[in-house]
Amino acid sequence: MGRARGVTTGYADRILDGPTPKHAQLRAILRRMVEHELPAGTAIPSERELAARYGVSRLTVRTAVGALVEEGLLRRVRGRGTFTAARRLDLSLYLMSFTTDMRRRGLTPSSRVLSTDTVVPPEPTRRALGLPTGRPAHRIRRLRMADGVPLAIEDGWYHPDVLPDPLELDLTGSVYAQLAGHHGVRFDAARQTMTAEVADSGQARLLGLRPGAPLLTFRRVSSVKGRAGEDTTSWYRADRYQVTVALEDARPPNPDPTGIHTSTGVHGGRE
Repeated sequence: MGRARGVTTGYADRILDGPTPKHAQLRAILRRMVEHELPAGTAIPSERELAARYGVSRLTVRTAVGALVEEGLLRRVRGRGTFTAARRLDLSLYLMSFTTDMRRRGLTPSSRVLSTDTVVPPEPTRRALGLPTGRPAHRIRRLRMADGVPLAIEDGWYHPDVLPDPLELDLTGSVYAQLAGHHGVRFDAARQTMTAEVADSGQARLLGLRPGAPLLTFRRVSSVKGRAGEDTTSWYRADRYQVTVALEDARPPNPDPTGIHTSTGVHGGRE
């Protein structure tokens, strides 16, 4: 890991007297440095060095750096210093396989198969897949990685009419691509739900986290021509992923600029 000593950010980096608190100014300077100049894993200058460079107190530096640690942009390592954190990936909300998504980002995807089984699914999955009571489904559990780094645990259930035999597939690759190539099955719609959870000891061990670390949990029910074929729950590392959603104003336009709706109709009273 390198150290960012004497870094020139290319931005205005003077701390000024004024209405904006000095710790907020320093936080903005350091954020620009982290986001635009320093690669992940770079050690930032020490608290003493930053205080001397910007002419502020060490308490001001501590406050600014602490805020960026809370945001996930920096991480402290006991006895070693403070380092830039790994960049978070925007989690795709499109109907796309993990393999395709990682390759699109220039990363090398890989998977480790944790287990495969053909058993009667739990009731929520049975209902989601539209299976009759007692009919088994195929279950595939995998650890998903990018550039060798564990990112997610995936627990997928597949309707047996969609995936006749999971053992005929290379489960270290893209199941979606192989279903399309071998069986002509292409998922064309999905309903996805996101929740927040904390990692239990087993999840933490697989993902290289401490127990209790935050996870982003997604349950996706995917369908083919209106028929559900997959019910997958994925647990993503919250320190490596973020979700960005574009929002639009869905309210109907109001022709009255005052915001007060008036009526021009006749309601039967005398004028």
